[in-house]
Amino acid sequence: MVIKVFLATSSGSTAIKKKQQDVVGFLEALKVEYAELDIACNEQNRMWMRQNVPEEKKPSNGIPLPPQIFNEESYCGDYDTFFDAKEDNTVYAFLGLPPPPGSKKHNGDAQEGEEEGQAGDEEEGEGGRADDEATELETSRGEGEEEEAAAEKETDEEAQEEDEEQEEEELHSQEEEELQQLEEEEEAE
Repeated sequence: MVIKVFLATSSGSTAIKKKQQDVVGFLEALKVEYAELDIACNEQNRMWMRQNVPEEKKPSNGIPLPPQIFNEESYCGDYDTFFDAKEDNTVYAFLGLPPPPGSKKHNGDAQEGEEEGQAGDEEEGEGGRADDEATELETSRGEGEEEEAAAEKETDEEAQEEDEEQEEEELHSQEEEELQQLEEEEEAE
């Protein structure tokens, strides 16, 4: 099984470039075998990707943006679903791959279940300390500072969303220009 990652190597969008790098870097870190398929330079890759992303997963304009991830012919998801799987520590399930040998979810013996319980207890202890530190930080910070920080975070998120939307629009317009150029070339022939 080969994981296929559809990318746009000549994308003008920094958000798309970062998302692509994040996916590829994480797959390399996990030592997952994958193939990069460029949709900017290869029309067949672009058409295959667009045809094989399920309709319910396509954006409202109908054109899915890279990166798009497949396991052979089977659709896994886009960057957002990949990111969610990464955060939930379910990347192997997301990719439709078995966990690597030696991972906790790979071996199903009872002894390992006990080890998981012990590890869970340890994690709770660490989380407890982090929770205590967070509570202390919140208590030490004034209410005005908290509201200011929340407003600042919200403004940053809105600005980031606007940047991403603008970059997506630029990519769509670039793709449309490329398609128009190809159609004109075909008509000329």
